[in-house]
Amino acid sequence: MDLQSNKWMVNLLVCCFFIGVGCNSVEKKIYIHLNYTVPCVRLLNATHQIGCQSSLSGDVGVLHVLESEENLDWVLHSGLNPPYLVILEYPLFTRSVMMKLKNGSSRVAGVAVVAPNTNPPEGFSPHTSCPNENTGVYTDTYDPALAHCNMTVWNPLGNGLSYEEYDFPIFSLKDDNDTRVIRQCYFDHNRAVNGSTPQYPLCAMQLYSHMSAVTDTATCMRRNDINFSISPEMVCDPLGDYNVWASTRPLNNTAKGHKMWESVVILAARLDSRSFFFDIAPGAESGVSGFVTLLAAAHALRNATQEAQPNRTILYTFFQGETFDYIGSSRMVYDMQNNQFTVDMDNVHSVVEIGQVGLRADSKLWLHSDPVSRKNSSVNDEVRKLIDNFQSAAAGVGVSVEEPSFSQPLPPSSFQRFLRARPIPGVVIEDHKSAFTNSFYESMYDTAEYLNISYPSNLTPEEQLEFVTDTAKALTEVATLVARALYMQAGGAEPQLSSIKADPQIVTGMLYGFLVRSNNSWFQQILPSDLMSHLADRPTNFYVGVHQQSSEPTLLVQYLLANLTGNTPNITQNDCQNQREDEKDTESKHMYTYMWVQGTAPPNSTKREGFCVRSTVRLSKALSPAFDLREYTSKDYSTWTESRWKTIKGRIFLVASHELEMLTLGVGIAILISSLLITYIVSSKADMLFSAGREPANATY
Repeated sequence: MDLQSNKWMVNLLVCCFFIGVGCNSVEKKIYIHLNYTVPCVRLLNATHQIGCQSSLSGDVGVLHVLESEENLDWVLHSGLNPPYLVILEYPLFTRSVMMKLKNGSSRVAGVAVVAPNTNPPEGFSPHTSCPNENTGVYTDTYDPALAHCNMTVWNPLGNGLSYEEYDFPIFSLKDDNDTRVIRQCYFDHNRAVNGSTPQYPLCAMQLYSHMSAVTDTATCMRRNDINFSISPEMVCDPLGDYNVWASTRPLNNTAKGHKMWESVVILAARLDSRSFFFDIAPGAESGVSGFVTLLAAAHALRNATQEAQPNRTILYTFFQGETFDYIGSSRMVYDMQNNQFTVDMDNVHSVVEIGQVGLRADSKLWLHSDPVSRKNSSVNDEVRKLIDNFQSAAAGVGVSVEEPSFSQPLPPSSFQRFLRARPIPGVVIEDHKSAFTNSFYESMYDTAEYLNISYPSNLTPEEQLEFVTDTAKALTEVATLVARALYMQAGGAEPQLSSIKADPQIVTGMLYGFLVRSNNSWFQQILPSDLMSHLADRPTNFYVGVHQQSSEPTLLVQYLLANLTGNTPNITQNDCQNQREDEKDTESKHMYTYMWVQGTAPPNSTKREGFCVRSTVRLSKALSPAFDLREYTSKDYSTWTESRWKTIKGRIFLVASHELEMLTLGVGIAILISSLLITYIVSSKADMLFSAGREPANATY
C-alpha cells in the first residue's frame, strides 16, 4: 500500500472516530436514561402466559402522571396524543386501575410504578386469594369440600395482579432523582393547564422489555429444542434452584433410597418469595421469618443433639420455588419416591413446617394440621403427641400455642406435597388462625419495615448488625419453642430441654443480613472468597429465578446452616477442598461436606485467616419433575418457566409533533433526492468539469 493510500485510510478512520463520538454526544443530549428500572417479566405454565412485555424495539408513549382514578379518562379516551405511558404513584397501583389500563391497551404504551420509600397504610397483595390452589393436597378427589379454599380464603387481600397478562411493559421506578426528573418533565411539557391542550414538544418515555417466549410452557420448550444453528437461541427456562438440607446424624449421601432402622423428623421452611416485579422480592414475613427461625432452631439444637443424640434424626430442609406450585418440596418427594434422595418416604416419621411467624398477636402461634389424614387413628395419635410436645415446650418460653378448628384445612404449605404422597403426621406453625395476618403477602412491601425491624439513627452498619431488635427477640422465642418441641419429637431426653435456647444475637444478625444488607462482616466471614460478589448493600431478592445455578439466598442459607450446625476440624485447605480429613480418607465425603471459608482478619492485619467447616449440609435439585419427565402440560407438578429477554431499560426524551416529524422527513427525503441528482449530474459531466488542458506528448520512435 503506497503512502497516499495510507493517508486516505488514516483520514477515514479519524472521520469514523469523530462521527462515533459525535453520535454518542448527540444521543446523550436527546435521551435521559433511567438508572433503576425493574420490570414485570413474562412467565408461562402448562396453560397460559402471564406478565408483561414490550415490542421488539421498545414501546414509546407520551408521559402522563396519573393523579387520580378519575383522571384515567384522559389516557383512555379524551387525550389527544396517544399512546400514553402512565406514571402511577403507589396508591393508584390497584386492580381497578390496572384492569382499566389493560382493557384500553391500544392507547397505553406502558406503565411505570413509583415504589414508595415507606409502606402504604393499607394492605396490598398482587398474589391470588388462594395460593397454589391446584397443586396442594386439597383437590376434588382428596376432599372436595376443602378444595379451592372453599373453607378458608387464606389471602383475602390477594388481587391477582401478578397472574394477569399485559400487552405493554410495566416497570418499577425508585422514588429518587429519576422520578423527580420524570415528574418535572411532565409538569413542564405535558400537563394540561386550565383545560388547555399541551403543546409540542411533549415529554415521552420508551421502555424496553421484549420477551422471547409466548403462549405456554409446552410451546416455548418445544422451540428450545429446535436447532437450526450451532448455537441455538433459547426462549425460556424452567423456574428452579436448589433445596438446602442437613441432618443431626450423618447420613450416607452416596447410598440413595431407604435407610434401614432410620426414622426422620423433617423440620421445613420455604426460601423463596416474589412480587409483581421480578427483581424485588423481600419476603420478610412470607419467607424470611420462617427460615430464619429454622436456622436459629438448628443452631440451638447443635450441642444437644451432639451430646445426647435423640432416637430419630432431625432433617432440616429449606425448599426453593414453593411460591410457584411447590417446586422444591414436590421435587424432594418425587426423589424420595424414586430412590434418588438420601432417605425415602418410609423413613419419614413426621413433618413440622415453620410458616409465617413474624407477626404474632398476643405472643400466640397456631398449629395447623390436616383434618383428612387425621381420620386415620394412627396419624391422629402422632399428631396429638406432636401438639402435646409443642404445648409442653411452650410452658417456659413465653409463647402460647393453640389449634384452630379441627375441620379447618392446612394453609398453603410444603407439607401438603408430602400428604399427596401418603398420610404423614405433621403440623404447620403460623401466626394466623385462619386468613393470613400478612397484609403484604408476596408483594414489594413485605419488607423489614413491615416486621418492625428498625435501628437507632446513630448506629453504624456494624452496630446495626449487632443491635438486637424486638422482632429478633420474638423470633428467638419461637426458635427456642420449635427446637425444644423437635427434640422431644425426635425422642430426646427431657433433662436436655433447659439447655436448648436460641441465640438472639444470631437471629438479629440473620434478619439484618437478609432484610437490610447482606454485605456485612458476619456473612463475609462464613463465605469463601470466590462468593463475595453475591453480597450486596441491599436486601436480598428471594425470587427463585431459573434453574441454572444457586441463587444468592440458597448460597447464603447453605453456608449459614453449615456454620450454625457444623464444626471446624483442624485440617489443611487442600484436604478441606478435596472433601477429606487427610490424604488417606476416602469415606468422610459420603457422610459430610467440607467448606473452606475466608474467616476474619486478626487485629492489625488485613489478611483473613480461613478455616474449614465440616457439616452435613447438602444441596438437592429444586427443579420440577415435569421437566425431567418432559410432561410440560402436567397437572401434578409445577410447569412454570421464565421467558428470556435481551434488553431491559427505560429512557425519556422530548418528542416533536407528528406534523413536524413528517415535515422533517420530507425535507430529508428532498435533500437526499437533490444530493443524488447533483451527484448524477456531476458524475456524468466529470470529463468536462475536471479535465485539464494537456499538451500532447512527443512520441519517440
